[in-house]
Amino acid sequence: MSGQLARSKSDRMIAGVCGGLANYFNIDPVIVRLVFVVAVLFGGISPLVYIILWIVMPEESAIRAQPTLPPHPRPVEEWKYDPYTGEPIRREP
Repeated sequence: MSGQLARSKSDRMIAGVCGGLANYFNIDPVIVRLVFVVAVLFGGISPLVYIILWIVMPEESAIRAQPTLPPHPRPVEEWKYDPYTGEPIRREP
């Protein structure tokens, strides 16, 4: 499994649900689409599942747009003491 479950922006036919599932499970999107079609023929519930996943799954760009942490106000080079042990840091010239 790779990353977080999200609808695909690049590999989509309708909403990107099958492309997102295929990306998450690291399989070919055609296989996921065929499973949905076979499920419609034999069970009939896959359109409802697709719509629910369309609503629930975030889009790929929404996950990538999450804010990152700002840089630490005091870089490691300025530390005089080890933050875990409290011992002085010795710098080699």
